[in-house]
Amino acid sequence: MTTLPAAVQAAPRTGRLARLWRGRAEDRPWARPALLGLLVATALLYLWNLSASGYANSFYSAAVQAGSQSWKAFFFGSLDAANAITVDKPPAALWPMALSVRLFGLGSWQILVPEVLMGVGTVAVLHAAVRRRFSAGAALIAGAVLALTPVAALMFRFNNPDALLALLMTVAVYCVLRALERDRGAARWLVRAGVAFGVAFLAKTLQAFLILPPLALVYLACAPGGFGKRLGRLALGGLAMLVSAGWWVALVELWPVSSRPYVGGSQNNSFLELTFGYNGLGRLNGDEVGSVGGGGRGGPGGAVENLPAGMELPGRPGGGGGGGWGETGIGRMFGESVGGQISWLLPAALILLVAGLVVTWRAPRTDTARSAFLVWGGSLLMTLAVFSFMAGIFHEYYTVALAPYLAALIGMGAAVLWEERTRWPASAALAVTVAVTTWWAWTLLGRTPDWLPWLRGTVLVAGAVAALGLLFAGRVDRRLGFGLAGLGLAAGLAGPFAYALATVDSGHQGSIVTAGPAGGAMGGRGPGGGRFFEGGGMMPPAGRTPGGQGGQLPGGRGRDGGTPAGIPPQGMPQGMPQGTARGERPGGGMGGLLDGARVGAEAKAALLADADAYTWVAAAVGAQNAAGYQLATEKPVMAIGGFNGSDPSPTLDRFERYVAEGRIHYFIASGGGMGGGMGGGSAIASWVEDTFEKVTVDGATLYDLTQKK
Repeated sequence: MTTLPAAVQAAPRTGRLARLWRGRAEDRPWARPALLGLLVATALLYLWNLSASGYANSFYSAAVQAGSQSWKAFFFGSLDAANAITVDKPPAALWPMALSVRLFGLGSWQILVPEVLMGVGTVAVLHAAVRRRFSAGAALIAGAVLALTPVAALMFRFNNPDALLALLMTVAVYCVLRALERDRGAARWLVRAGVAFGVAFLAKTLQAFLILPPLALVYLACAPGGFGKRLGRLALGGLAMLVSAGWWVALVELWPVSSRPYVGGSQNNSFLELTFGYNGLGRLNGDEVGSVGGGGRGGPGGAVENLPAGMELPGRPGGGGGGGWGETGIGRMFGESVGGQISWLLPAALILLVAGLVVTWRAPRTDTARSAFLVWGGSLLMTLAVFSFMAGIFHEYYTVALAPYLAALIGMGAAVLWEERTRWPASAALAVTVAVTTWWAWTLLGRTPDWLPWLRGTVLVAGAVAALGLLFAGRVDRRLGFGLAGLGLAAGLAGPFAYALATVDSGHQGSIVTAGPAGGAMGGRGPGGGRFFEGGGMMPPAGRTPGGQGGQLPGGRGRDGGTPAGIPPQGMPQGMPQGTARGERPGGGMGGLLDGARVGAEAKAALLADADAYTWVAAAVGAQNAAGYQLATEKPVMAIGGFNGSDPSPTLDRFERYVAEGRIHYFIASGGGMGGGMGGGSAIASWVEDTFEKVTVDGATLYDLTQKK
């Protein structure tokens, strides 16, 4: 099995358009048109209703807007064009969006279309990776599974760093698979893999390195050539990774502190501290200094003791088994919060991984089919283990990182078992895979019993028929066998496809978003086990203080599955969701912690008055609170304390100096009691309240920093 398939060999040279449509000469005529159709369908699915999400996560959209106006903000990932503080991640994921906004202007599509293109690109790269060693059908199945995974349909339409991370991880795996194929040219492919890992680090720091250990071990064990040569090539790839990530880190660390923005998310203005602390070990052990709601000790203004009594952050109910961000353990990916996002085909992927390794077990050391199972399977298991047991900040949408690995195993495993279907163990494995997938889809659909109730029974019946028939797949007519296989695939994909459609049919805004129908990520309940009520937040269980996402149901949607009704936002692009939910404070979800503020016309006009005379038209505690005003005015708004309002930037002395120099016009009070009482922002807010007159405009409390009491 070491010989590469004919599909890998060079095709005869023909015209570019002919090759684009026809593909390789040895491919069946339907193979390339089917791929192009898959990519077009993926693009249309992800583009559908895209503007309903508006600015999506205002935190990152504000940084994109800043980067489109200032190259310095672009380089550092600053939250405002005046470069007060950065986001709490490196800036690579912001760069494509910022370039798009610089070229086409600020708007929802300009920000989110680059994310859609990343999704289409990830499907294309995954298809190419699987096609290197397996059939066109296997590659198409893998691509379709990825495109229809609910969390992928969410995050490839959203402006968090996860979309770029998933694309680059898929590219890295593709490059490693190419390096495993033959001795000649392997070094070049490992260097390319190293570059992909390095750029991925600049998107989401250490999460980019989760799959490095299994990939390195598989290459050392299975690549052609001597062991010393393999080790040297890995070192070369590691050097490429270090250079492609380290150049930016070195510049930030060596840049004079006085002339660069504060590193958001850190407590000591150090990107290295941010990388290995808040975004590193803190995510694993829960000791996230400066995190609101994080476990372990709190930094200045830091952790759970700063939440109002009884409040729980959305998506992190208290519970046994782990950290404050939900129950940890092997069942986490299958639980009510995460299961509907990613786990529809996860049992099937694990079964097919074992089956693929059993079928290829006796192959030579350098067999490329077995190497592919080890690479994709190792990546899945490593990421799955970390996500399952990490005690720090964890959100459901992180699981998009699993989607390419899972999809590849589905396509490859199904193809291998189909080829072996004349053997009883292979046909039995196919039947068991379909049966388990059907049962799990039936279980997941049961968590939203009032949503498409007919689908649950349909999936169960179709899956049962397919599973029973596939027991005899090698003994029935070939066309009947294909029909049973197609029925089983349809039964397995029906649930995630329906969830994906529900996802793209609704807008998603804020910091905590989930895929699927309203309530689908929480078993029909609100965060923390509460239920949502009219006017924002949620009705808590007995003895709890209301919390929640300012009137949004899980997934960032309004009560009716669409955009929340209320005050229309000012200064937002055509197609942005309508303003606030009834009763929602102007500061956004949880007092501006989770979503950007909604800005009325009068407040916008006040901030724009003489705006060019100030470095910052306003300052607000917490990045989301500031982001709403910055996106509305397209002028710099200082985010005091970064995302959580807990970063020690700026200090009270520096803020007083900025005010004395006439560099800040207004201070915007927090909308709901979260942002204004945290970290250094608490002292600044108290000083402003004691020193300046306040005025209420469009429901927002402003302090004119040029007018003392």
